[in-house]
Parts: sequence; C-alpha cells; structure tokens
Amino acid sequence: MGNIKIIETNDGSSSLFNEALNETYHSSHGALTESRYVFIKSGFEAIYEGKEEINILEVGMGTGLNAILMIEQALLHPHVKINYTTLEPFPLTSDLIDGLNYKSLLSEELTPYFEELHSCEWEKEVSILPNFTIIKKESTLEDLSADKDYFHVIFFDAFAPNKQPEVWSVDNLKKTYNYTAQEGIFVTYCAKGQLRRDLVEVGYEVERYPGPPGKREMLRGWKK
Repeated sequence: MGNIKIIETNDGSSSLFNEALNETYHSSHGALTESRYVFIKSGFEAIYEGKEEINILEVGMGTGLNAILMIEQALLHPHVKINYTTLEPFPLTSDLIDGLNYKSLLSEELTPYFEELHSCEWEKEVSILPNFTIIKKESTLEDLSADKDYFHVIFFDAFAPNKQPEVWSVDNLKKTYNYTAQEGIFVTYCAKGQLRRDLVEVGYEVERYPGPPGKREMLRGWKK
C-alpha cells in the first residue's frame, strides 16, 4: 500500500496519508468530526432505537476510529448488543497506531479499549464489552463470506472510488445489499452520482444526506 505517514486534520485529530494512492484516510476537515457525523450520527443513531442487537459491517477499518466510536456508543447504550465485523486487507503497523492522537481526544475511559481493539487477535470474535464484540478480518470485501441479511448497518469507509474503484464495483455493492438486513442502512461519506446510480441499481432506496464539514452531501441507502 506504499508509504503511510501520520497527519493532523483540521479538528486536531490524527489521520493517515497514503503516498502511493495520494489519499488521506479521513477528511482533512477533521477525522474525528467526519467519523462521528457520517458513521455514528447518520448510520448507527439512525437505526438503533428499539433494537436489542445490532450487527455492523465496516469496510475499511483503517485507524480503528469508527470502531472506538462504536465502543463509546456501546458504553452509552448498554441495553444494545453490538456485533462489529470490520475488514482491513492491509492492517496498520503498531508504530502508526501508537502515533495516532485519538486517546488524547477521547475520554480516558476509552483508552484501554482502543488498545485492546488493535491488539486483539485477527479472524477471531472478541468480546471487548459485555455488549460489544468485534471480529477483525484481514480480508477484502470480495473475499468476505457472511450470512445473507445479517448486517443492520454497513459502514462503507473505503478509499475514494477514484483511488480504489474495484472496492466500489457494482458486484461489491450488490454483495453489501445482500448482506444488509431488511430496513437496514448502507452509509458512506461519498456522494458521487455514479455511486448513487449503482446503489439504486443493486436495490437500495438512496437518499442524499447533508454531509459533514467540508462536504455538501453524503449518501445513505436503505433496504426496504
């Protein structure tokens, strides 16, 4: 994946810059701000009410920012059991993870959980909290095998379509649709017209949703 270096985004939170792809892992306007808005507020919070158990698939674990924010949600909502599956074909080195500043920006309560989610074994379901389990898969979406209609929320957090077009292929989007539970949601920072058309083609009801700081729009797809 080329050389990767730590950068600071506009809200003070760390992200990474992949020199080979000439691409950052998060918005330069704020990694923490973007993740909270796109995946937590616009994804998980749009669907969790009334549910006792929620299954989440994340495409692109990257720095683990979405995962630690979901652990924060598990602490806030102890009555909801969260099963978190995250894909990352190119896991980060421990040096890069140690250089991220999330622990200084998030509550001290989350520090041991951030360390645990990065140190826990790959390909094995691990209970980090009584109501939060995670399984990290060193896998692409193309190679993932999962039960149909299993995931209530899909966090699609891959590199941009112009950087990794294969990840955003219609075949992959069809796969995510098949994995999405009825009334489930697909959420991504991307708002490209081609993606919207492809999501409609595979079966989602798509809405353009107000974007995080620095972006006018993002996309959500519902499986009705």
